[in-house]
Amino acid sequence: MPIHDWTRVDAGTFHYFHLRWIASICDVLNGGLLPRDYYAMGEQRTIGVEPDVLTLHSALTGGVEGEIDDVPAGDAGGGLLVAPPRARIVDEAEADAYRRKQNHVVIRRAIGDRVVAAIELISQGNKSTRHALGQVIEKAVRFLEQGVHLLIVDVQPPGRFDPQGIHGAIWDEIAGRPYTAPADQPLTAVAYESGPIFRAYVEPLAVGDPLPDMPLFLRPGRHVKLPLEASYLTTWQHFPLRWKTVLESDDPACPR
Repeated sequence: MPIHDWTRVDAGTFHYFHLRWIASICDVLNGGLLPRDYYAMGEQRTIGVEPDVLTLHSALTGGVEGEIDDVPAGDAGGGLLVAPPRARIVDEAEADAYRRKQNHVVIRRAIGDRVVAAIELISQGNKSTRHALGQVIEKAVRFLEQGVHLLIVDVQPPGRFDPQGIHGAIWDEIAGRPYTAPADQPLTAVAYESGPIFRAYVEPLAVGDPLPDMPLFLRPGRHVKLPLEASYLTTWQHFPLRWKTVLESDDPACPR
């Protein structure tokens, strides 16, 4: 299933797809991909921000905090991978260098289950204004600074405020150096690993490309592979035919 040109539909139509996609991703994660003591929930608020999907470590399983059982792939308890993931582009930045820029104090309350990862599906509204983009960047760096791993999927074309896409804007803030998206692949899926070193595993994409399986880190050096393509296809199967017709038309001027 190729990535569609979502500029053909209005923001509300993509938002409906976006909500269904979040649910599909949660179903995949909770359906056996995650280790037994982890679970995913959508639209939950944490550390003052609200991601699309949270992956949490259960406090009820009796495990030691910070540890993850290495469950073999294919086991009903999930497939946790140890080898570093492959990506078209891998970059890293010193976490301490970014943390030195912080001038605020974060107060944490040790209650409930511990957040370990978040997933963001970027919509048109996230980059429609400088303020909206700034909120996305702030959310991303706050997660990483607090040790929460992050996966961002941006199937919206770069705009006025993010000429190199969302990853370019985030990486400039974190690493202090630019990221240049390939001219023929301006869309992006990127997995961020939070630790002593911040690492970004970047897959440049374009309309018409299939979505790759992406690493979702649960702790430094440990991740599962999230099948974005499968979750996208599941969401597409239940999308209204009226909008499928617009998105699949060979005529770029197809009326909305």
